[in-house]
Parts: sequence; structure tokens; C-alpha cells
Amino acid sequence: MPALFLHCRPGFEGECAAEIQERAAVLGIAGYCRARPDTAFAIFEYYADDQRLIDRLHLDDLIFTRQWFEVLAVHDDLPAHDRITPIIDALAGSPAAGGALLLETPDTNEAKELQRLCRKLQPPLESALKKRGLLARAGELQLHVAFLGSTHAVAGYAPIDNASPWPMGIPRLRFPREAPSRSTLKLEEALLHFLSKAERDHLLAPGMTAVDLGAAPGGWTWQLVRRHLKVIAVDNGPMDTALMDSGLVEHRREDGFRFRPERPVDWVVCDMVEKPARVAALMADWLAGGMARQALFNLKLPMKKRYPELKACLARVEGGLATLGPGYRLACRQLYHDREEVTVFARPGPGA
Repeated sequence: MPALFLHCRPGFEGECAAEIQERAAVLGIAGYCRARPDTAFAIFEYYADDQRLIDRLHLDDLIFTRQWFEVLAVHDDLPAHDRITPIIDALAGSPAAGGALLLETPDTNEAKELQRLCRKLQPPLESALKKRGLLARAGELQLHVAFLGSTHAVAGYAPIDNASPWPMGIPRLRFPREAPSRSTLKLEEALLHFLSKAERDHLLAPGMTAVDLGAAPGGWTWQLVRRHLKVIAVDNGPMDTALMDSGLVEHRREDGFRFRPERPVDWVVCDMVEKPARVAALMADWLAGGMARQALFNLKLPMKKRYPELKACLARVEGGLATLGPGYRLACRQLYHDREEVTVFARPGPGA
């Protein structure tokens, strides 16, 4: 049976499995997931005749899957003296040459030791693949090998334009020492994920305006200020002194749920610790009321029934966007720097 290997956040294997089964069913594809709690991955086996699911579904349409690939082979007992040959034989079954090779592990503490093995195997495996003509600069696929143990690996492929460029879908970001809090990495990753470089240059141009709801101490505001946006930071708590000295921040000590700007802004961002339904309703109100052109916000998920609750919240936001007519787009992803939450991005499409 064809199968997809899906990387996800530890503890969210159930949501990852439920989502891929739901998405596949919409396409008329039946299957089942093998997923164990806290393993940080799921494997979806499905029934298909001639077209792989990875060619009919886009990774960006999935919320809980960070990275994925179509499985070519599962090796449960790789020989310790030669792991490379069986992996190459498996990758030879890819439909085209690879343009990149990603060696991966699940995102768990137990798997961290395997990352040393990945770094050790990467150069000789790349060299051997090139000699076999399976890895070339112009290759249109991304070759994947996920190590689940020192002698247990899953090999496969994904289209380069339908996969994350980062192993396990995790960008390597450094915490800027000048930033007021580590939450700044959540917004940085979100901007990297949802926007191309050209879009970031265009939509985050110097002089644009933004509102940061629940801003203190300023981790998200810092990301906007470093791009020279003018920010209204809304929070009853104190803001970082150095950030305020930039001259680009106006601090409003107000309730983020009640604040409204005097005039529309380019962006509203929000990372408030609050029930997701309440935040979704707030963002729907901002967008439907034309108070912000783009919205980027986090929804904190409950401990139980997380996926149904999230779908209800997204439907609430989509209802607000519907009042604006066609053209607005909504995207959602559980990013690496998210915890028990997801990040949502609403933006006007072309012509909106």
C-alpha cells in the first residue's frame, strides 16, 4: 500500500492523523493512520490506483503536519556496518532524481542522539547518490530518510515545491539577544512560513502600520520594528525600554479585546493567552470591520477536542472574511515554535 510519512509536534499525533484522514477522504481516498502518542510522527497508509496522495494534496493545506514524504521503503534492521547501500536501493525507486537530500529524525528528546548519526551519514550518502545519478542539482524531488532508530529508517521522496525545505519542517532560528522575549521566534517563523522573501519585502515595508494586541514585553513588536513598521503596542503590562526608545512604538495601556485603532492599519498581530474562540471572534471582527488588511495571530488550543475546536474557530474567522467578498485567504499551521497552539494568517489575495 502507498503510505505518507508525516512529521508533527510530539503530543499531536492524533490531530495529525485525524486531519490527513479527513483531507484524503475529501479526495475520495480511504486509508488509516499508524500513530503512537509522543512519537512526533504518523504514517498514513492508503488505497490508490495510479496517483499518489502527495500529488493531489498540498502540504500548506495541512495544519498539524510540518513535513512529509511518500514512503518508498521501511528498513527495520539496517546493518550497522553498511546503512547506506539499502537506503540507496530504496531511493532508487523515486520517480525522478532528487535535488536535495534531507536526513531527519522525529522531534523528540529520545531522537536527538540520532541527529549525530544523520550528520555523519549525510556526506557519504550524498556522494553515493550522486554517483548513481539519483541526486542532481536540477532534481525536482526532495529525497528523505527519517531515522527512527540507529538501524530503523524510512526512506522516501516529496516534490521540492510541495515540502518544507527544512529537515522535519523545523527552521533553525537564533534568538536575537536584543529581543524582549523568546516569543519573538514565533512571529519570525510565521513570517518565514507564510510569506516569500518578495512578499515580506512588499507587505512589511518601512513606514507601514501595525497593531500588536497583548504586546508586552514586546517580542512580536520587536519583529515589526526591526522592519521599520510603526507599531501601536496594546497591553496593560510594561514594554521593553529599548524597544520604546526606537521611536516607532506607541504604547497603549488598554484591554486588547476592546481597543480599536483610530484609522485602519496594515497589520494586526495577536498572541494573547485567551480562549481560542474569543481570539477568533476578535480577529473576525477586526477583518470584517476593515480595521486591518492582514491579520496574524495565535490560537491556544484546549487539552481536549483540539481539532474540532480549531475547526470551529477557523470557521468563525472565515465567516468574517466572507463579508469582505471573494479574495481573502486563510492559512493555518502549527509551527515549530508554537506550543499548545497554532498560528493563523489572513490576507487579501490578488485583486482583493
